[in-house]
Amino acid sequence: MAELTCRYSSVQTMGTLDGPGVRFILFLQGCPLHCGYCHNPETRAFDGGKTATVTEIMAMVSRCRGYFGKKGGITVSGGEPLMQAKFITELFKECKKAGIHTCIDTSGCILNEDIDEMLDYTDLCLLDIKMTNDKDYKEYIGCDMSAPLKFLERTFQKNISVWLRQVIVKGVNDSEENVKLFNDIAEKYDNVTYTELLPFRKLCESKYEEMNIPFPFGKFPETDKAVIGKLTAFLTKTNK
Repeated sequence: MAELTCRYSSVQTMGTLDGPGVRFILFLQGCPLHCGYCHNPETRAFDGGKTATVTEIMAMVSRCRGYFGKKGGITVSGGEPLMQAKFITELFKECKKAGIHTCIDTSGCILNEDIDEMLDYTDLCLLDIKMTNDKDYKEYIGCDMSAPLKFLERTFQKNISVWLRQVIVKGVNDSEENVKLFNDIAEKYDNVTYTELLPFRKLCESKYEEMNIPFPFGKFPETDKAVIGKLTAFLTKTNK
């Protein structure tokens, strides 16, 4: 049987923001959503990027392993990694054999048998609860809010550690009410060990210009750190 291949956009070899420790980050290609603040619009197309086998990705990971220490490992991001769950399953199987910590960075927008199997080899999920009501999810993200909540429930059933994150955009979800609802979701699940609010930034704006496509959230200002600090006070799981 031919070895599985993925479509990926890029890799980052010394990541420190997408999971614990120093990490190898694989940005897979393809996403079904249309998040208004998407920072990686180049990863949306399912036929874009480059291809690689599990063996080829593992070779890249192995070259970085000396930097992982006790906490580091591999994080698969995107795009939306759940769209290539079969590949991730085979990749994570090899990582587990090698004793490498595994993590996915996901919107949780879909759940099926392939994803269910992938979760059996996943140590940590970075899950974006992007909004806290169905209306905003449909308008700004492109799926029902029930999708990520269903995914979160499945991680709870499998006892997989989850970090919940949300990007805060002024005029969209920067209210105390929204953050309290976000915190309520985290409090409901014992497997959620950490929550984080992230400021909306426009560093990606040049990508949209290069691709000659509109940046939907370009009309909103960047979020001040003081706002993040104030809203973070409503969170109860802030220690990693």
